[in-house]
Amino acid sequence: MNQPEPEYWFRAKRYGWGWGLPARWQGWVVFIGWLIVFFSGVRYFAVRHSLLHVPFSIAMVVVLLAVCYWKGEPPAWRWGK
Repeated sequence: MNQPEPEYWFRAKRYGWGWGLPARWQGWVVFIGWLIVFFSGVRYFAVRHSLLHVPFSIAMVVVLLAVCYWKGEPPAWRWGK
């Protein structure tokens, strides 16, 4: 019996390693929410706590990578179709 393919939120890039733009609405919600939090946080920390925007940015990138790794296609180097 065939098992259904998982529905990934983020498809793998066609060339290179990593993920491209979201493939499903859940991925778009995560991506747009991440952008809002990221730019709001960087702006907040850059104005009030000038050095805290760097660890905040690193933490946000780690969170996005974790979500992509969890809900995206398995990463692998790709050379096209």
